[in-house]
Amino acid sequence: MSEELNGKRVLIITSNTGVERDELLVPQKQLTDKGAAIVHAAPKNEQVQTFEHDTEKDVTVQPDASFDDVDVDDFDVLVVPGGTVNADKLRTEDRAVELAKAFAAAGKPIAAICHGPWLLAEAELTPDKTLTSYFSLKTDLLNAGGRWVDEPVVRSAENGWALITSRNPDDLDDFCRAIADELVDKS
Repeated sequence: MSEELNGKRVLIITSNTGVERDELLVPQKQLTDKGAAIVHAAPKNEQVQTFEHDTEKDVTVQPDASFDDVDVDDFDVLVVPGGTVNADKLRTEDRAVELAKAFAAAGKPIAAICHGPWLLAEAELTPDKTLTSYFSLKTDLLNAGGRWVDEPVVRSAENGWALITSRNPDDLDDFCRAIADELVDKS
């Protein structure tokens, strides 16, 4: 286990269903392995159903907290996994939108992968940001004022906070490395 992220706290938010398994579990593991403390929060502190490829039920995961139990001041970065259903549900959760807005207002980084940027569009955080996502969100993100590019990982620092985005589970190693680099740079 590395210690490069000791003392860093990561908040991962998901809905209670429809989460792309690897987009939750891989960042949890890779960032924990580097020494970060991870808190996974969902609307309800009840089992989270993960899926593979949006259609195949996989493992259930117990979150650490509900959205109401977490405070932006306690974390260094917000991570938003994808999964079409997960992201669609998150953008309708007022508390998830509030959390995203609060991280940006505090100048703290937000990292979103695959369909996760839908939450950022709902929170009106995409204007003037360069970002990527699952390809089917391109038009939504352009319409929300973002500059969409097709790259494995994109870091955009406009508007006083860093946004890290990736396209899909194939980009997870780059995504996790970019999150870790951002946290180390903030030390």
